[in-house]
Amino acid sequence: MNKTVLITGASGGIGLEFAKIFASKGDNVILVARSEDKLIRIRKYLEEKYHIFARFYAKDLTLPNAAKELFDEIVSDGCKVDYLINNAGFGDNRAFLHADWETHEKMVKLNVLALMELCYLFGRAMYNRGGGKILNVASVAAFSAGPYMSVYFASKAFVLSFSEALAEEFKNRGVSVTCLCPGPTESNFGNASDYGKSNAFRFMKLAKAEEVARTGYKAMMSGKTLSYHGINVKAMTFLTRIVPRSVSAKFTKFMNDTDASHKHKL
Repeated sequence: MNKTVLITGASGGIGLEFAKIFASKGDNVILVARSEDKLIRIRKYLEEKYHIFARFYAKDLTLPNAAKELFDEIVSDGCKVDYLINNAGFGDNRAFLHADWETHEKMVKLNVLALMELCYLFGRAMYNRGGGKILNVASVAAFSAGPYMSVYFASKAFVLSFSEALAEEFKNRGVSVTCLCPGPTESNFGNASDYGKSNAFRFMKLAKAEEVARTGYKAMMSGKTLSYHGINVKAMTFLTRIVPRSVSAKFTKFMNDTDASHKHKL
């Protein structure tokens, strides 16, 4: 029987590529993002190309009670979610005190709290059914402190630790939890966060969103707990384990640096 996958941040980048992959396998998709116009177009494309059923919910998951409202609406609509992909997230490439507080707060609400609540709500349903799969998109940022992107890096460290813990708690109930840790990827993230102007984007080859999604899909379907994409990411995560954290932080500071990161007055 066809499965149903719920994907947050599905209007572009890795989230959209996940939707295409699942649809190509004959699975139905539930798309979640803020832009209703984009979701309408993507739903039409997926249904016409792959002959599956697509549903969308235009939600800003940084708003109060948004995750619970999404869950309640999906249940009310009679949908059973077999797979959950928490892909929605954003970053900000500025020193901590140079960004406004609202940006930090929204980042934690989306990258951490919304992800955690969706895991709780849909994970509980999977746990009680005795089956399901969850994939949380973290980042290579999860393995180091991140000067000039301190809150983003910390939020991804939470996603990694949280996912590994849930994987152990859920595995005896037939529910797998996978944490995908990509490096810099071709998507709107670089433009939205100004990270596209950083040394990391200048010196590292960007992964294609489709390739990252395929790596995540394979890891998720095989029940793998931790998945990297690309040899550079694997090398970087290995180095963060053997060098002092202070050295890792200095290297990350250089990679995250842009002209706008920290050079303006408060």
